[in-house]
Amino acid sequence: MIVFVGGGARSGKSRLAESLTLEAAPGRCYYMATASHSDDEMRERIERHQARRDERWVTLEAPLDFEEALATIPRNKAVLLDCLTLWASQLLFAAELSEDEGVARLEKLLREARRRGLSLVVVSNDLNEALLPDDPVVWRFVAFLQRLHRVLAREADSVIEVVAGHGIEWKPRGASKQEAP
Repeated sequence: MIVFVGGGARSGKSRLAESLTLEAAPGRCYYMATASHSDDEMRERIERHQARRDERWVTLEAPLDFEEALATIPRNKAVLLDCLTLWASQLLFAAELSEDEGVARLEKLLREARRRGLSLVVVSNDLNEALLPDDPVVWRFVAFLQRLHRVLAREADSVIEVVAGHGIEWKPRGASKQEAP
């Protein structure tokens, strides 16, 4: 099972995704963290997220390489990837990979999760809700992120948007895997 949880900044995406992950498989759950301790605000956010998780969670640092982290997770377990937005920015700007390479990495992660029977919940920010600055770098990043979202939404069994802490299911389980035009 693959679930895509999206929404605006500070909307409650991570809390909902944590609940969904805990419900998906009994026992240990795995948290693939893509954030890095880049500044004081990010350190604070990471600490807040860590404080919410109890002994059921195993945290795996995966700022760029999902493959290595995924290889350590046993079959049929629940995994929370938080968050695709940070991973995408690190791919484009730190690792300087192409957009096609980023899409290929995401597609490989999704295939591997299915092959290994993992329940994968992926969190990402919807940055396309507000007017974007007139900056080609920002536009490139948002276009790349939206491309990743379309791939993820097409492959996901469920797509949930979080607004003010409440999830709205846009693609219920069992819906077809058709991509929007």
